[in-house]
Amino acid sequence: MATVTVRYFAAARAAAGVETEQVDLPAGASVEILLKVLRSSDDALARVLDRCSFLVDEVAVRDRQAHLRDGAVVDVLPPFAGG
Repeated sequence: MATVTVRYFAAARAAAGVETEQVDLPAGASVEILLKVLRSSDDALARVLDRCSFLVDEVAVRDRQAHLRDGAVVDVLPPFAGG
């Protein structure tokens, strides 16, 4: 079993209704497995996740099949507007 911390920012935080949550996953679970778990919990969050980028332990995720270690921190970053 692996427990990861998910931190939501901006629109993702609004959709999730929380700033941070702990998610238990099977050992060796990938980023994609985490996203499936998160999408299954809420339709509004699922729609936001489709547009987000992700960091794992402060490193941009390029491969969603990458495995998550126990204790990893996953940041959920929706597209930001600004100038």
